[in-house]
Amino acid sequence: MTIFFKSAIAVLATRGLQAVIVAIIVGIVSFAMMHALPGDAAYRIAAGRYGYDMMDAAAAEAVRLELGLDSPWFVQLWNWLGQLAQFDLGNSLVYGTPVVDEIATQLGYSLLLAAGAVVTSLMIALPVGIATALNPNGLLDRVTMGLSVFLRAVPAFALGIVLVFIFAVKLKWFPVAGFRGFENLVLPSFTLGIGLAAVSNRVVRDAVVDAMNSDWQMFARTKGLSMRLTLMRHVLRNASLPVVTYVGVQLAYLIEGVVIVETVFAWPGIGHALVHAIFGRDIAMVQGTALTLGLLYVALNLCVDLACRGIDPRERA
Repeated sequence: MTIFFKSAIAVLATRGLQAVIVAIIVGIVSFAMMHALPGDAAYRIAAGRYGYDMMDAAAAEAVRLELGLDSPWFVQLWNWLGQLAQFDLGNSLVYGTPVVDEIATQLGYSLLLAAGAVVTSLMIALPVGIATALNPNGLLDRVTMGLSVFLRAVPAFALGIVLVFIFAVKLKWFPVAGFRGFENLVLPSFTLGIGLAAVSNRVVRDAVVDAMNSDWQMFARTKGLSMRLTLMRHVLRNASLPVVTYVGVQLAYLIEGVVIVETVFAWPGIGHALVHAIFGRDIAMVQGTALTLGLLYVALNLCVDLACRGIDPRERA
């Protein structure tokens, strides 16, 4: 266990340093990108607060003075970095609510959707990948390969619309959009999960094929273990390392890249909220959301590293 703990501490230290660097870089880049957008941020923020019908030059000027948007850009950036050093993301420029509260709510919905999609993906990919790996280049392997290519090529929003039309509009089995209960989770999770399973089943298949062709698998069979025991005790465990790594990549992709699916299903997640914050020129909200996504990516990588080290017995020697 000594090697494992030393390795884990080294990973924690490395990822902690990465988190600090990511926080600074993401904050500066998102600030620069928001300031590079054309137009007057004060007008957009005032419109978000009071509505376009009630917004005028006086309201925009009042917002500019209230939020300090008339200060030089480096002063605004320095103030935000100072707040960040105190673990304070500030308040939304449009709604006035704490950014951390908004992110906590939105991130919870995005994590729920991501978890549902990954579970759906694994429920499809694991049995299909293992079955095809036991007979590589067979009929089932070729059929699933064709389906994987087709499903991966279908845009997620198109698949989501088809699922809504069939299961929500025609059959009325599930709600169309929004979130009122876990029944709302089924269609968006399935929409994302099918696309993920189209790739992850091939990852499982290749990992199992490599394990089945290894010398230690042949030795296990030679010493008398049945195919089932060899598969359960040795093959699946060794094949799990690339699968766990890819699941981590899937989670990172889902949390940061489900904007379209969240929009199709009116899902109150962080991606959908980020788009609205950009249009509303809510700089504090954009910086806080981008920072959260960046740190979450580092955290997911940390979890994957620790999981792989926990699975690999050589790390516990």
